Amino acid sequence: MPDIKELIRLAAEARDMAYAPYSNHPVGVALVTDTGDIYTGCNIENAAYPLGNCAEQSAISAMVLGGGRVIREIVVVGPTEAVCTPCGGCRQRIREFSTPDTIVYSCNSERVLLTMTLDELLPHSFGPENLNKL
Repeated sequence: MPDIKELIRLAAEARDMAYAPYSNHPVGVALVTDTGDIYTGCNIENAAYPLGNCAEQSAISAMVLGGGRVIREIVVVGPTEAVCTPCGGCRQRIREFSTPDTIVYSCNSERVLLTMTLDELLPHSFGPENLNKL
């Protein structure tokens, strides 16, 4: 399993590739699957704002394309020293591919600023098990 410093480095590299000309808020993510594979992503903005992609969404898309289905831990690196946590939509996206004890780290380029489980980040969440199966 990669150490947290390596995951922060990978997320910061992804952040540096972000396309964020409108918000000037580049974000990078590195996630680790239950099989130990690592996927990264960055945010990609669009002049038609709702059409952009968050970094978490980009990393999860890469994971799914690579055959991954379960996130064990995810590192989010924002542009400043302030804590940068996933937005509401991304919390739900992470939830789709996680367990309640998946670890979410909010970091700057050097260190962890906040550590929480998915259950702490998104308590009483809605997921696949809440849907009636036909």
